[in-house]
Amino acid sequence: PPMSHVPHELAEEFPEYKEKMHALKMESAHFARLSDEYHEVNRAIHRMQERIEPVSEDVEEEMRKKRLALKDEIASILKSA
Repeated sequence: PPMSHVPHELAEEFPEYKEKMHALKMESAHFARLSDEYHEVNRAIHRMQERIEPVSEDVEEEMRKKRLALKDEIASILKSA
């Protein structure tokens, strides 16, 4: 079966910065790492929510905070780039 749609992917969160994100991934190792980490955390949260990997609410909450922190950092880089 096809993977269900994963919400909150960066291209969806920042559609107006799609090209800039692509460019930054190429030129900035830091941005590429942040982007990869966001992707990992976001996918993990999705699996938790789909109960593919059930975890405690505390763990899910921690992951959500981590995703938000990454998103904020990515947003500030995008806005200043």
